[in-house]
Amino acid sequence: MQENPARTKRPRRRPPLPVREGLNPTRARVPEEYAGVSAFDFVWMLKTTQRHQHPDDTQEELLEAFRRGEVRRNFFPEDQPLSPQEVLQAGTDVWFYRMPAVEVEVPYRCELIFEDEHLYVVDKPPYLATMPRGKHITQTATVQLRRLTGNNDLAPAHRLDRLTSGVLVFTKHAAARGPYQELFAQRLAQKTYVAVAARSNVAAGTVWEHRMEKVAGQVQGEIVPGEVNAITRVESVTECDASMMAQLRRMHGDIPDQAVYELKPLTGRTHQLRIHMWAAGVPILGDPAYPVVLPENYEDFSTPMHLISRELRFTDPLSGQQRVFCSSRDLSLSTSWAVS
Repeated sequence: MQENPARTKRPRRRPPLPVREGLNPTRARVPEEYAGVSAFDFVWMLKTTQRHQHPDDTQEELLEAFRRGEVRRNFFPEDQPLSPQEVLQAGTDVWFYRMPAVEVEVPYRCELIFEDEHLYVVDKPPYLATMPRGKHITQTATVQLRRLTGNNDLAPAHRLDRLTSGVLVFTKHAAARGPYQELFAQRLAQKTYVAVAARSNVAAGTVWEHRMEKVAGQVQGEIVPGEVNAITRVESVTECDASMMAQLRRMHGDIPDQAVYELKPLTGRTHQLRIHMWAAGVPILGDPAYPVVLPENYEDFSTPMHLISRELRFTDPLSGQQRVFCSSRDLSLSTSWAVS
């Protein structure tokens, strides 16, 4: 039987531009309202409307990028360079490089936990986002590790909040990406976190069940009425000893006695543990968003949020092995893995 051409799957297109300095090229699809504009005007519009810009990202630099063949479109089965004057049609995929704005350098680095032919597992410090987004582009674990290893195929299999430390799994090549990302998407990995917060009457065995929502662009998420979508179990609560309290008070000043809460999230909502701890009356020590959103320029690398993804367990989807990865980061210290 003859195959219906309309149903024939085209092979997945590779980006027509390579990863550069650890960063993927940007793809933008021309919407109907921009049909008929020139390639230069379309890309310049995208650059000037991004929230964070580099002062050297000028019209002259964009023209140079066109001359270097660094503005391209996908045209099956081959890609083609664009000229600045070329008129674009709706639906065209345009690829180009954004110039990241200047970022404050994070004085911490990722530490290797495990590596094989498929995986690169690290202990992520606070203040590094998992992957480029918003104003955090170069100061991310993905970019840092791509530049460190020279492997531009490194990609996170899951995410940690920028301020959360601990176990983070990367895949080393495209063929491994799908199985591991699906593992995390299906919640087949068991995660254990530890957090420092004030002593309270929260007891081991407590289970928090709520509906949470977080609007993109807003710092805080919230608990709202409706079907439960966020579940966290408190595994244990251990009072901080005198030595740990002395270290914490050197960092945070005159704070009340603290405890270490071992937490197991059974779902994966954004800021889930932070919101659950806040709602229970014990916000995580060092959290700049709960209960009060601190000013954007307040950030101090010496006083991190004390939340660590301590342990990650799963059955490896490729080998069938039982994997257990652990963070060795000290909950009471901020200077672990500082870059000298």
